[in-house]
Amino acid sequence: MSGSRSGPTISRRHLIELSALGGLAVACGKAPGSGGGGAAPPPTAAAPEVVFNDPASKLSGDLRILQWSHFVPAYDKWFDPYVTQWGQHVGVNASVEHINYADIVPRTAAEISAGSGHDLIMWITVPSALEPSLVDLTDVNTEAQKRYGKQVEWAKQVSHNPTTNKYYGYCHSWVPDPGDYRKSLWDKAGMPDGPKTYDDLLAGGTQIKSKQGIPLGIGMSNEIDSNMAARAMIWSFGGSIQDANQQVVLNSPETVAAVEYMTKLYHQSMTSTVFSWNAASNNQGLGAGQLSYILNSISAYRSAQKTTPDVANDIFFTPALKGPGGQGLASEHVIAVYIVPTFSKNIDAAKEFLLNLSENAAAVTYHSELYNFPAFPGTVSQLDGWLANDPFGSQPANKLEVLKTSFDWSTNLGHPGPANAAVGEIFTTFVLPQMMAKSALGQLPPAQAVQEADARCRQIFDKWRKQGLVG
Repeated sequence: MSGSRSGPTISRRHLIELSALGGLAVACGKAPGSGGGGAAPPPTAAAPEVVFNDPASKLSGDLRILQWSHFVPAYDKWFDPYVTQWGQHVGVNASVEHINYADIVPRTAAEISAGSGHDLIMWITVPSALEPSLVDLTDVNTEAQKRYGKQVEWAKQVSHNPTTNKYYGYCHSWVPDPGDYRKSLWDKAGMPDGPKTYDDLLAGGTQIKSKQGIPLGIGMSNEIDSNMAARAMIWSFGGSIQDANQQVVLNSPETVAAVEYMTKLYHQSMTSTVFSWNAASNNQGLGAGQLSYILNSISAYRSAQKTTPDVANDIFFTPALKGPGGQGLASEHVIAVYIVPTFSKNIDAAKEFLLNLSENAAAVTYHSELYNFPAFPGTVSQLDGWLANDPFGSQPANKLEVLKTSFDWSTNLGHPGPANAAVGEIFTTFVLPQMMAKSALGQLPPAQAVQEADARCRQIFDKWRKQGLVG
């Protein structure tokens, strides 16, 4: 595949904004899955065989990759040798550098500003604002669909701009965001299978806090999980930031109802710590037995299996909770979107690497301990079997089977539209968690908090629409 570096570059002002947002993210704390180690039991299923395809054309030179330190450390232990081995197979000196996920945004901005750095960078949130400084990966995405079949819709929506018809990234995997609950606590509240609806969450959470002294935890602070939770709640109540045509519609009765609900949920079943949480707080609280329910991926559970197995055995999962109209949606917790900056010195090698990574999607899922799900579902035929009989020691073995339906209740950050540059900025400036917090703290009535957030969203959309990146 031939590489192209044509196109405008992102402005210095926007690079400064991205760097500032990254700095804010750093302040949110360390990775949710980080923490103490421990000996893990050997897997009960063999790892998939790794495949190395021959490239379409001769490759050479260096390929420098930058990405996060995975929330499940076992993944990096597999990935790093895989990168080296792939490079040896195709004749490329391939290397990878891992940094804290919160440093990815400012590091990318700095490299784009300098016009040099890594050839391939993985983001776990939306990189759409960087589109002018990224290589168009339409050819890679088109080839992947030919090879691996249909991609899940929200993977396309976090890597493709329908306004410019450009693939600014390549999404090879994603992570479900179920509810995590302590079964022993909810059993005493009469809900042994955990909450199914937001009404259940309010009723059960209130009872558990009142009678057992344990609050639930849904953040309202400037961190990733608070962002995910606010979106899930708004969608499940029938609201959204934008419609399918990228027009702001946040100020609606449905969004107001979601904010009113969150305010009530906070006062009846939570504590004020949720306003100062970082990205690790809900995981730590659940693992320590101090929270009855959180909204998060399985990384905290995997950590607990190694550090506090008794607690891990008491953690179970629920699908996205259903709102008043019977709809339940959750955002993908992490999106693995690779981007190739226009300054890359080895664009062809970067593209071939991405295709070979999807060729090994089953290994990606396995070595992430079922954290990463495939963006091309047909590439991991073993997934349902692994979820029904977890190779990594779940008790009972089918504990993760609830995630089989996650393809049905997961969506992208910009639902029902694409995850455009405006949606990305709203995410990184924490507009929605701040809206929830202002209402819950009594700083603004729910309707006024929504109006204020809607106005902020409109300003952000107008800015990006003028730049031609939003329809």
